[in-house]
Amino acid sequence: MAFAFVFPGQGSQAVGMGQELAAEFSAARAVLAEVDEALGQNLSGLMANGPIEDLTLTENAQPALMAASLAVMRVLETEFGVDVSAAKFVAGHSLGEYSALAAARALTISDAAKLLKLRGRAMQQAVPVGLGTMAALLGADEDMAQQAVDAGSLVGVCAIANDNAPGQIVISGSTAAIEAAIDRATSLGVKKAMMLPVSAPFHCAMMQPAADAMAEALASTVILPPAAPVIANVTARPTSDIETIRRQLVEQVTGRVRWRESVLWMVEEGGIKTLAEAGAGKVLTTMLKRTTKDANGVPLNVAADLEAFAASLKEDS
Repeated sequence: MAFAFVFPGQGSQAVGMGQELAAEFSAARAVLAEVDEALGQNLSGLMANGPIEDLTLTENAQPALMAASLAVMRVLETEFGVDVSAAKFVAGHSLGEYSALAAARALTISDAAKLLKLRGRAMQQAVPVGLGTMAALLGADEDMAQQAVDAGSLVGVCAIANDNAPGQIVISGSTAAIEAAIDRATSLGVKKAMMLPVSAPFHCAMMQPAADAMAEALASTVILPPAAPVIANVTARPTSDIETIRRQLVEQVTGRVRWRESVLWMVEEGGIKTLAEAGAGKVLTTMLKRTTKDANGVPLNVAADLEAFAASLKEDS
């Protein structure tokens, strides 16, 4: 069975994530301890006990989601004999691209945690609170979203930030520009256009200070060839080239998350039949259902999920 591992992004965090695996398996506990040590922070305690307001802070949510995903991957490997190299591709939604790279052993877990802590903090600090925001355009196709963005761009920075699934596009930019874009989207008949409760305008040109910070950090980070090709958010295409990966991680901060295109490429061109979502929740599995009927999503959150997935691979081999 041709499958890919996919890794969720911000918004999937929940108090208690990863805790069932950590209670049962030393491999999961080791991942959480490694992240805590790398950050000098009791992030695993925050993951276990909350409060959700602190866990949702960008600089905490990003490394925490990676930790939950890598706990799944370590347990899958050590307890159920499924190595990441068995996957045809790995891919992650926004910060999930770092999880994908760590899972594919291109980044160490410690380096991924430090980079994500920095990324979250730099993205939060790039724009003063209130000057930028994001909005969801539900029921909009790419052309409608682009028309809305064009209208917003007459006022200020405005861009498509996330193309998540058919009818689920997120735009980002200055607050005034997003308001103008929402007005235009509404006039075009978009089903629903609404501001999102976010703290910054992610994945647009206003994030350039954060991109600069990541460029500096990534320049001195060791990146190894991944055990499986990584689908980049900014191109929706696979790469295993180290310097390309380094450059695309910088571009990702201000660039569009091309998730719908990534999924369709993996399924239609890459022959993927199953997307195994390693980590917290099942947001990517839900998006997959909206995107194509030619592949199945399998959330991997708890031991029973991992056991069933490993068994399905053996049946198909």
